[in-house]
Amino acid sequence: MRPNKLAAQCGGKNSKSPRVTSPLPEIVRKCLSPSSCQAGDAVGGSLHKLLEHPEFREGDFWSRRHLKANQTVFTEGEDSRDVYLILDGTVRVVGNVDLDAERTVHPGFSDLGAGQVFGELPLFDHEPRSATVVALTDSELAVMAGERLLVFLDDHPELGYPIFKELIYTLVGRLRQANRRVFSLFAWGLRKRGIDQHM
Repeated sequence: MRPNKLAAQCGGKNSKSPRVTSPLPEIVRKCLSPSSCQAGDAVGGSLHKLLEHPEFREGDFWSRRHLKANQTVFTEGEDSRDVYLILDGTVRVVGNVDLDAERTVHPGFSDLGAGQVFGELPLFDHEPRSATVVALTDSELAVMAGERLLVFLDDHPELGYPIFKELIYTLVGRLRQANRRVFSLFAWGLRKRGIDQHM
């Protein structure tokens, strides 16, 4: 339902700034407390608060997207700056790894659940998607148009500062996780080829 239609139905002084059309799931509300969010994803709490901001209207700045299990959210190489917040369900981040000229595997790098954010990298580097994301279960996502999100946060620095700050925390957490995996794979490669015996 479009906000102006909601406004007409609601009437009153606040009719020009309707709230979101339906409440957020309870599991998402729990993430409003950073301490209850998963490590590295505190930004989910701030973005949930943003979804409930009367000026950040559903239909204007963000929309809901429902997916069935196994449905693709976006694919690697896709050109988009939309940012996704998981309202319900679980998605998997999948990579494309070339084993050789003829073989490519698609390992899952991480599973993300309600209250977590993904798709934020192109918001800053303007590069295509670096991975594919697929719904593991029936899921509901809040989709925020990247350009409009940045403009809104620039116009509302009191909201933008904590969100950008938490986005940095999230990116740092994921970078550290990626580093650990790279080091672990490097150690596995050394052991597999017996190189570790000569070190």
